[in-house]
Amino acid sequence: MQKPLTILHTEASCGWGGQEIRILTEMAGMNARGHRTMLICPAESNIYREAQERGLDAHALPIGKKRLPGLLALRAWLQQQHVDVINTHSSTDSWLAALACKTLRRAPPIVRTRHISAPINNKGSTRWLYQEATQFIVTTGERLRETLIRENRYDPERILSVTTGIDSQRFVPGDKQMARQVLGLGQGPIIGIVATMRGWKGHSFLLEAFAKLQNPQAQLVMVGHGPQYDNLRALAESLGISGQVLMPGNQQDVVPWLQALDCFVLPSWANEGVPQAMLQAMFVGLPIITTDVGSITEAISHGNNGLIVPTKDSTALLQAITQLLQTPALAMEMGRQARATALERFDFVRMIDKMEHVFERVVVGH
Repeated sequence: MQKPLTILHTEASCGWGGQEIRILTEMAGMNARGHRTMLICPAESNIYREAQERGLDAHALPIGKKRLPGLLALRAWLQQQHVDVINTHSSTDSWLAALACKTLRRAPPIVRTRHISAPINNKGSTRWLYQEATQFIVTTGERLRETLIRENRYDPERILSVTTGIDSQRFVPGDKQMARQVLGLGQGPIIGIVATMRGWKGHSFLLEAFAKLQNPQAQLVMVGHGPQYDNLRALAESLGISGQVLMPGNQQDVVPWLQALDCFVLPSWANEGVPQAMLQAMFVGLPIITTDVGSITEAISHGNNGLIVPTKDSTALLQAITQLLQTPALAMEMGRQARATALERFDFVRMIDKMEHVFERVVVGH
């Protein structure tokens, strides 16, 4: 390792999900290695509050929108602080950081992390942002990296896939019955999802599939919150299954919720890298039902550690859920394979090693 680095993360998003969790866990991991990390985000954002609760160095600036006050505030902050490298995470803060650095005499290099698979346009301004203003791009999946190289013609030597790493000491298989007892869940089949409630996560198709299951002993647990929360609750009521659907909102510790499940379902139809919650479920030893979106299939192999179904297809989801519930030996073997895959490829230490190497490479090259 070179000398300890001062790493600044920027995040314009006010939401809460895997992207924000990765930023904070990565900051803590770098701090543990002797680096100094800081975060700039809007005062009203969830990540600002959570960073403070975790004892991380967070600074509130008006960077939630692409506006001049945010640009000037960020520029002034950078003039007053020594930073070795900036890691941007969303479109708005990436633009503000790029423009601020463009106007500074001695600006730090920028690393842009792309967390989702949404396409990037090929406008000249966007190309400037990614290939001139940004020194290095990190994607959260290899397929995302390949898309940037193929579709956007970005320099492959300056893009690396670094999948989100999971704490293998914390996310472990547990006593399913004990977890259910502690959480007040039933002892029948339990299907679950942990995800921010956005439309493209596919919760509505999971609700429709669960309704078709027609098993009064079964429960569907949907951990998380988000803009679709009220709509999903209303959908569960309209389907006549609200009594079997538990929506506990965001949870500080999702481990017991995962340990209580029989299978984990993530029916996303857009915008995924390798989803963090899915990896957590794999470490807990759960069989996975999901879709071929983003870089999901870099973790899930159909028939081996999970089942891949078509997107937006509640009937296919129902068939996959039924298959796992009716063949517990198959579900158990898929869960075992899922954990083995996770331990081999998605450990937290591996992620920190790779990100540390990226930051050191960029700083030395700059």
